[in-house]
Amino acid sequence: MEPLKTLALFVVTAVAEIVGCYLPYLWLKQGKTIWLLIPAAASLALFAWLLSLHPTASGRVYAAYGGVYIGVAVVWLMLVDNVRPSTSDWVGVAVSLAGMAIIMFGPRST
Repeated sequence: MEPLKTLALFVVTAVAEIVGCYLPYLWLKQGKTIWLLIPAAASLALFAWLLSLHPTASGRVYAAYGGVYIGVAVVWLMLVDNVRPSTSDWVGVAVSLAGMAIIMFGPRST
């Protein structure tokens, strides 16, 4: 159960980071309202707080989080940007998630 909780927390964290970066993109590149920066800042603050909830060393969390972020970003590409991911995109996601699992759940010497 713990690996599923960890993965779910990473997914929510990735969504918070992506939203926090996507909203300024909408303002800067698509001429949307500057007021999008307020929820963007809140989303990035949520992202930082969510990363702090992991009970392991911060460097390990950041490294493993990157793998999950890649997967969530490719799903975002599909759902928000309406771009169909390529086979190599999905292979990259699989490799990054394997790396995340090794980093977070691999055996450690104490």
